[in-house]
Amino acid sequence: MKNTFIISSALILVALAACREQSAQKHTDSPFKPDASIQEIMQSVIDPNIDPIWDSVQTVSTAAGVEERHPKTDEDWQRLKKHAIVVREATNLILMEGRKVASSNTSTVAAELGPEAIEQAIAANRPAFIKNAHELHAAVTKAITAIDAKNVAGLGEAGEGIDQACEKCHLQFWYPGEKLPPP
Repeated sequence: MKNTFIISSALILVALAACREQSAQKHTDSPFKPDASIQEIMQSVIDPNIDPIWDSVQTVSTAAGVEERHPKTDEDWQRLKKHAIVVREATNLILMEGRKVASSNTSTVAAELGPEAIEQAIAANRPAFIKNAHELHAAVTKAITAIDAKNVAGLGEAGEGIDQACEKCHLQFWYPGEKLPPP
């Protein structure tokens, strides 16, 4: 009887320890498995989807005169909205913990820091990195609002806001030493 009690007690302690370990893992293990780097998300998700938004409102001067280009049909507006939704959701992807900045130093900007230095800068000031991503999210949300209203002027303004949000983050974390000319 005594052996049964000892064995039962030992089994209960093992079970409790296993439950405690599982509970601790639930709090520390992320359900996300980020494989792509921030740079890869920028190049393959954000860039190809933001360009149509930036290019959607233009004034073009040619020998034939000045042409105002902007979305005209419902299909044009819907296509832009799809691009904007992808960019807005990509802001969440770049914030995922554990995501590398880049897999190698494949910068196209001479003043850009290397991946390790960028990661250190983000780690040292993660709240600012999050704030920058949230500002991009908000700027793209303004673009979506303009798209839903078919507001050409609002879309142009939102495009400028998106550009400012991107540059603010890049200047802070990717190429902090670069001096830009005044606007």
